[in-house]
Amino acid sequence: MNLTAAAESFRHRHVFDEGNPLAERRTLYAVILTAAMMVAEIVGGYAFNSMALLADGWHMSSHALALGLSVFAYACARRYAHDARFAFGTWKIEILGGYTSAVLLLGVAALMAWQSVERLFKPLPIHYEQAIVLAVVGLAVNLVCAWLLHDGHDHHHGHHHDHAHAHDHGDHHHDLNLRSAYVHVLADAATSVLAIVALIAGLYWGAKWLDPVMGIAGAILVTAWAWGLLRASGKVLLDAEMDAPVVAEIREVIAGDPQRAQISDLHVWRVGKGKYACELALVTSADAGPAHWREALSVHEELVHVTVEVNRV
Repeated sequence: MNLTAAAESFRHRHVFDEGNPLAERRTLYAVILTAAMMVAEIVGGYAFNSMALLADGWHMSSHALALGLSVFAYACARRYAHDARFAFGTWKIEILGGYTSAVLLLGVAALMAWQSVERLFKPLPIHYEQAIVLAVVGLAVNLVCAWLLHDGHDHHHGHHHDHAHAHDHGDHHHDLNLRSAYVHVLADAATSVLAIVALIAGLYWGAKWLDPVMGIAGAILVTAWAWGLLRASGKVLLDAEMDAPVVAEIREVIAGDPQRAQISDLHVWRVGKGKYACELALVTSADAGPAHWREALSVHEELVHVTVEVNRV
C-alpha cells in the first residue's frame, strides 16, 4: 500500500467511521409499522369521533414522516461517507435529521392542541368501544417500534474506550438521529396511553371532556420532548461543545505535561459519534514540537483530529 492509500485508509478507519446499519434497518421497520397504524387511527378517529384517537393518529403521521427522514439521513451518511467534499465526514447529516424531526414534533404538538381545544368547546358523540380497541392496537405498535429502536440504540456502538475517562462521555456517544426516532415513538406511546385513559373514562364514567383534555396533555408532553431533542441536536450543529468533558481533559493533559506550556487558543467540536476534532495553540519555552503534544493527547481516543500550533517564547 502506498503512502496516499495508507493515509486515506487511516482517515476513514479512525476518524470518519460513518453509518449505523442496525439502527437504519430497525428504523425502517418502525416506519412501516407506524405508517400502517397511522392510517388506521386517523380513519378511526374521524369515524368514531374521538379527538384523543385522532390526535394520536395525526401524531403518528408526523412520526412516520420523521422516522422516514431518519432513514433517509442514515442512507445519505452511508452513501457520502467517503466523499472528500465533506471535510469531517457525513455524521452531521444524521444530526440534521434529528433536528428536523424535533421541529416536526413541535408542529404536531401545536396541531394537537388546536384541535383538542376546538373539540373541548364543540364535542361530538364518541364510539368508545371501537376507539378503545384501536387505541390499544396503536399502543402495541408503538411499544414494538420503541423496542426496535431502543435495541438498536443500545448495541450500535462498535468502539469502546479503554482509558480511565471513558465513562465520562456516555451522553456524547449517543446517535441523535436514532434518539429522535426513539423519542418520536415514545411520544406516540404516551399519547396512545392518554387516549386509552380518556376513552375508558368517557365510556364508564361519562367524562366526555377528558377526551380533548388528554389531547391537550399529549400536546404538552410532546412539546417537552421535542424541545429537549431540539436543544441537543442544535448544540451539535452549532458546535457548542466547549462544555464537553473532553475539553477539561485536554487542559488537564497540557497542564500536567513536564514540558510546561500554556494554552493560548483552544477549539473543540464533534465530528462523529463520540469523536472530536481539536485545534490547539500553545505558548511554551520548551523544545517540544506539535508531535509531542499530539502524542500526549492521544490518551483520549475520542480526539481523532488534532491540530497543534506551538509558539515559543
